[in-house]
Amino acid sequence: MQRNHARLIAMMWIVVFVLAAGGSALAQEKKVLTLDDYARWRRIGSTTISPDGNWMTYAYNPNEGNDTLYVELLEGDTKYTVPLGSGPVFSDDSQWVAYMISPPEEEGGRQPRGRGQAGGPAGGAAGRKFQLLELASGTKYTESDAASFRFSEDAKFLAIKKRQIGGEAEHSGTDLILRDLTSGVVQNIGNVSAFAFNKAGTMLAYTVDAAGGTGNGVYLMDLGESNLRLLDTSDMEYAQLSWNEEGSALAVLRGKKENGKEQKGNTLLAWVDVGGRRERAVVYDPAEDSTFPENMVVSEFAALNWSEDDSKIFLGLKQQEEEAPESGEPQADVDIWHWKDVPVQSVQMRRASRDRNFTYATVLHLDGMKLLQLADDDMRSVTFTEDGRWAVGRLDTPYRGEITWGGSRADYYRIDTGTGERALMVETLGRSMGASPDGKWYLYLKDKTLWVRNIASGETTDLSALAGVNFVNEDDDHPYEKPAYGVAGWAKNGRAVLVNHKFDIWSLPLGGGRAVNITGGMGEREQIRFRYFRLDREEETIDTSKPLLLSAYGEWTKKSGYYQVRIGREPVPLIYEDRSIGRPTKAKHADRIIFTMQTFVDFPDYYVSDTSFHSPRRITEANPQQAEYAWGTRVLVDYENSRGVHLQATLTLPAGYEQGRRYPMLVYFYEKMSGRHHSYSMPTYDDRPHMCTYASDGYLVLMPDVVYVDGRPGDSAMDCVGSAVRRVIELVYADLDHIGLQGHSWGGYQSSFMVTQTEMFAAVVTGAPPTNLISFYNTLYKSSGNVQQGITEVGQVRMGTTPLEDFDLYVSQSPIHQAENITTPFM
Repeated sequence: MQRNHARLIAMMWIVVFVLAAGGSALAQEKKVLTLDDYARWRRIGSTTISPDGNWMTYAYNPNEGNDTLYVELLEGDTKYTVPLGSGPVFSDDSQWVAYMISPPEEEGGRQPRGRGQAGGPAGGAAGRKFQLLELASGTKYTESDAASFRFSEDAKFLAIKKRQIGGEAEHSGTDLILRDLTSGVVQNIGNVSAFAFNKAGTMLAYTVDAAGGTGNGVYLMDLGESNLRLLDTSDMEYAQLSWNEEGSALAVLRGKKENGKEQKGNTLLAWVDVGGRRERAVVYDPAEDSTFPENMVVSEFAALNWSEDDSKIFLGLKQQEEEAPESGEPQADVDIWHWKDVPVQSVQMRRASRDRNFTYATVLHLDGMKLLQLADDDMRSVTFTEDGRWAVGRLDTPYRGEITWGGSRADYYRIDTGTGERALMVETLGRSMGASPDGKWYLYLKDKTLWVRNIASGETTDLSALAGVNFVNEDDDHPYEKPAYGVAGWAKNGRAVLVNHKFDIWSLPLGGGRAVNITGGMGEREQIRFRYFRLDREEETIDTSKPLLLSAYGEWTKKSGYYQVRIGREPVPLIYEDRSIGRPTKAKHADRIIFTMQTFVDFPDYYVSDTSFHSPRRITEANPQQAEYAWGTRVLVDYENSRGVHLQATLTLPAGYEQGRRYPMLVYFYEKMSGRHHSYSMPTYDDRPHMCTYASDGYLVLMPDVVYVDGRPGDSAMDCVGSAVRRVIELVYADLDHIGLQGHSWGGYQSSFMVTQTEMFAAVVTGAPPTNLISFYNTLYKSSGNVQQGITEVGQVRMGTTPLEDFDLYVSQSPIHQAENITTPFM
């Protein structure tokens, strides 16, 4: 169907455009790209780099056919080929790589590609196999019907969870294959429900869920001594097995569902200093706690999380309900809507599953076994600081009926996790920016001012005034409270928060000091947008005493790359080029990274270098066949709209472009499109035009920027796109008699409006467009159930008002009300 749609669109342009005969010699020498050629193109997936930086994995994923995974030695000739492989994971010692192998496409292959994860129910696609590859020898070990897998942190063991065979069973346990990677000894453990290695990789904890409950329990294996201990046994079910961060404490829930009850009644079991001399077991049974909230249960729908000092466990409570009695009578299927519903019925229907699993955030103090429920129906959202000393509660009850988009308002409270006491921090807040990793500070934007609050003392500091800078993104043209540019991170020394400005990054003091522009104003001066980049994915804070890696993007040049800066000095470029340079992935234990580089012409293949980006070397070559085809190039076009706003467009020139010759042109747009200047145009089957195909066939393709005036989305599009088209005609690129326009979804609305306003275009194709903003205002968004009022008033449509307040404005911006003006061929 997608192919037929693409053919129909292509035929529309052919009917309307009359191309001049001939073309350049270059264009004639190479083939013109057509829909039939798309099957030859491949994407790249499953990319990882080994912890020692010596190996890389990548998969070629073709538009048609099966995927192929490669495991390549970066300095050498060794390359392993794995048909249908995906989700590779290296062991931490870089001696092994494990992955899944899907069945071929004709046997139901191309399963969702994801890393092997463990500890949950035994799912997994039917027919999938697990494979372990020893990198040095090429030896492979295969296990059929695998659901998930995990290496121990020390890379000495591998655990493989098998999937259930033959449909759903009454119990969730399946075989767990434990392989000693040093000796090769394999052990099969039956009926395992969940498993988890501790951080050091010295212990494996697992739960058993067997038929009839026989052997159910929590087991602990000392991997060094091969000793197995039974920590607890019962015919009940176990859930939410969880180690603490250090891997020295373990928690789990044990429970069963009573007759006539909907929820399990769970007991919490915990072991502190596991395997140590001071090991102790802790049992919290709600039935023995007279203060436990009435008609509630400790729920298996919430994860168990330990506080930093292991004195608390964070869990979730849930309302107990009576199980609906079975009935042979027909069941009513009625949805009742009410004007006071918050949220509306359609949203309730979409969120039903999530709401059924909702739990109230609660903390259990292990010393004294004191339980505190911190969330309730008014304050459903409670997030804990990382040290567990405080929680931040979000009370949105007074604002739930508001039409919001891009930031809902709420009152925020500090909650003492020791007492449950609440203290109001800030009212009517729409732009929360989160707590510091050390749990001492809370950052937020209110009234266009950046504030930081000391959580313990309640003292607040105006950071905007300290810096003398407005951190609000004033370029955001939606009629809602504008956001800040965002947080770069928190300093490791606990004395500063790093905050983004439009181009530069500021270090703002916490508790006194001086604000510092750490990029020295170079971003503003050269119009380069600098952002801090974390190479270490586990990094929680920024060590400001060391050089910082910054991503860099040229606002008007579209160059990109990476700089390095030491605070107090000017940023120094490591790599900054006229192409799009992707996010690097660093080897965990080595000074080596992999990353992509792309332009309109160059597919985003992967390169390898050290962390200074010195002498990058290409590793992949996904689409060598592109050399057989005529391919275009791109140039940037600067222009202004009628309000004098400086905008840009990216213009794709046809293969064999001849300066001074005018070409037929397709215009495709959405909002701001010039940022795609260096994006590779991938031939793929979908419902948008492909720039590479049109350029190959002799067309220009223009993608302009659009900025908006509140209440005038259609007029804004007409102004900005029309200005861009006129500029391209003025620059002697486009044939003014042969210009087509296409937009999809939001672009579909705008292209539908524009065809009613101008005869500039020879043809217009629009896809999935809302054409009547008045009726659109009260329609429902299928995926979420939301009423479109928010997106219409303050979201993407940007009307800034309601149809009741300004009906005529809505009429003026609705394509359907201007349809009689259409004279252009329109699909």
